[in-house]
Amino acid sequence: MEAQTRDERRTDLIVDYLGEQFIVELKIWHGSEYNERGEKQLTDYLDYYCKDKGYMLSFNFNKDKKVGVREIQVGGKTIVEAVV
Repeated sequence: MEAQTRDERRTDLIVDYLGEQFIVELKIWHGSEYNERGEKQLTDYLDYYCKDKGYMLSFNFNKDKKVGVREIQVGGKTIVEAVV
């Protein structure tokens, strides 16, 4: 179930672990433009929760996909993005 914020926006996953919160966005790969919108969406959630780092897990079902983990900067926030 998606977590709901006070302004009724929904985040995909919030992990509470040892007193910390980890904000995770889940996406299915539909191209670079769609991916960039997901990164922007995640930075908005990070602003809401006053966090500087978030995580994005992208599921790519293309034959020629490029899998891996990378760390990027978007809007002053750090996003750890994994493509599987």
